[in-house]
Amino acid sequence: MNEFVCIAPDVKLGKNVKLSKFINMYGCEVGDETKIGAFVEIQKNARVGRRCKISSHTFICEGVNIEDNVFIGHSVTFINDAYPRSTTAEGELQTEADWKVENTVVRKGASIGSGATILSKVTVGTNAIVGAGSVVTKDVPDNAIVAGNPAKFLRFISEEKK
Repeated sequence: MNEFVCIAPDVKLGKNVKLSKFINMYGCEVGDETKIGAFVEIQKNARVGRRCKISSHTFICEGVNIEDNVFIGHSVTFINDAYPRSTTAEGELQTEADWKVENTVVRKGASIGSGATILSKVTVGTNAIVGAGSVVTKDVPDNAIVAGNPAKFLRFISEEKK
């Protein structure tokens, strides 16, 4: 590691993981041969599979499970709370006891374009493609291409292009 990488002792890194500078990782797991770009944060209880590419400026929060062979473009943001609040009904700052993680899954071989936002409780299907700048608010079927805000189904990937 180097002075510009902050990786907590509880991080599980697979073999031949490639790390850029200015990375913050804690309590997460990253699979073999994955490449992580600069300015990426991966939080506790998040998992990134094998042979993934996580591009720069991406935020992977607690509760996100990224399977193998997934491409994540630049500045992709994952969300793990549909109704975030900073304080309780009594006006006190919330703690982990006041909050429940809402999981998100990105299935094997999927690609998420730069600048996309993936909301909580969503599954991006196997080999699916999410267009750049999209906001994914509901599940994306296997082999589907979606784009827009909110992301809408465009078409399925043809057999020749898989």
